[in-house]
Amino acid sequence: MASMAFPGSNLFTSPQLTSKTSFLIRCNNLSESLKCKGNEAVGGDSNGRAAVALPSFFTAPNRLLDKIAVPKSDTRLRIFSGTANPSLSQEIACYMGLELGKIKIKRFADGEIYVQLQESVRGCDVYLVQPTCPPANENLMELLIMIDACRRASAKNITAVIPYFGYARADRKTQGRESIAAKLVANLITEAGADRVLACDLHSGQSMGYFDIPVDHVHGQPVILDYLASKTISSDDLVVVSPDVGGVARARAFAKKLSDAPLAIVDKRRHGHNVSEVMNLIGDVRGKVAVMVDDMIDTAGTIANGAALLHQEGAREVYACTTHAVFSPPAIERLSSGLFQEVIITNTIPVAEQNYFPQLTVLSVANLLGETIWRVHDDCAGGFEPYSSLGID
Repeated sequence: MASMAFPGSNLFTSPQLTSKTSFLIRCNNLSESLKCKGNEAVGGDSNGRAAVALPSFFTAPNRLLDKIAVPKSDTRLRIFSGTANPSLSQEIACYMGLELGKIKIKRFADGEIYVQLQESVRGCDVYLVQPTCPPANENLMELLIMIDACRRASAKNITAVIPYFGYARADRKTQGRESIAAKLVANLITEAGADRVLACDLHSGQSMGYFDIPVDHVHGQPVILDYLASKTISSDDLVVVSPDVGGVARARAFAKKLSDAPLAIVDKRRHGHNVSEVMNLIGDVRGKVAVMVDDMIDTAGTIANGAALLHQEGAREVYACTTHAVFSPPAIERLSSGLFQEVIITNTIPVAEQNYFPQLTVLSVANLLGETIWRVHDDCAGGFEPYSSLGID
């Protein structure tokens, strides 16, 4: 039986670690240590807050940066963090060998947002890290005000780094008299003064066309693929499953990199927003390890119903892989109900401490985003080796 392998990846130790073999990742600029123990990522600070595990695909110290000449002490590159995901912003800065820029963000008593840069950005390339995750409207407005503050401070270039792009699902009209909110949000970001957008795993590729400014689209697949490759699941036992017809292209690309694994599709009908019903399965999963791939998990209705169908059809184990963990109620109850062997996500959206459960594994995309920022800043292309496997358009 041939073992599954992801070309170009470095296999790393499986997360099935005992308490005696936990490992620690340290960084001078990181406010807290990151520790991975067992099957879930757990916190390394004194308060027991959860942190994320970095896959070995990126853990070699600046391995990729050695291939190009990039000034690590570039004073014209500034990174600022919003309040949506400060831990991811700190990890990105840590990977790049920089410190986060000083910025003051506060809320007035009536809910209005105040932003002031605490250092000069005149003539600088500024990167603002702010996912528009829940509360989406608060975080989006904060991003817009951050962009405006940088523009009025005479920044040379402003890049909005949006690990999770909210409103991305409202990318078309499915019935009459609907809005296309994805286009509206793109217009808001552009009009606020952003010169470029760096996004991770947009819900649909067409969303890039809504922007009138350049968009760098980064895929989180390499991080998850490297993690799955470490499990050395037999390629003969593996099948990649798309939870709906709309995700077939994503699942097919994923399957191709997993030793060209076979593909199965769950046929569903959506009766309303956040309400879906599984109809039938296209493909054979009997006796196999099923890997369900999607770009996000919101209420987990689609992926949970699909997992139940896979078990009915004889799947031996079911893994859920997604980039964005929105986790709206009752997602945690559905995902921790025993349907999944493991739920693999990334840290594009911060996961609240109370939302961790034993089957959850969190991988970090900080190094992927940090590497992309270096290349955008240095005007490097994303299609040449050793970067082509990073999944950057």
